[in-house]
Amino acid sequence: MNSTSVFELSPSEKLQLVEDLWDDLAAAPDTIPVHDWQRQELTRRKTNLMQNPASGVQWEDVKRRIRAASAR
Repeated sequence: MNSTSVFELSPSEKLQLVEDLWDDLAAAPDTIPVHDWQRQELTRRKTNLMQNPASGVQWEDVKRRIRAASAR
C-alpha cells in the first residue's frame, strides 16, 4: 500500500484526485446528505424565482460575471 500523503502530490495529481472524487460522488447523488437548512434555502429560492421570474440570472450572464471578476 502506498502511504503518500495527498499533500505530497503534484498540483496535477491533486487535481486528478479531486476530479476522481467528484465523479465518484456525482455517480450517487442520493447518498450525499442535504441538511434541513439547505433544503429550506432551496425552497425559498425556488419560491422567489417562481414569484419573480425576472429575479433570475441567465447562466451565460453568470459565467460572464465570474470570468470578468477573475480577470481582475
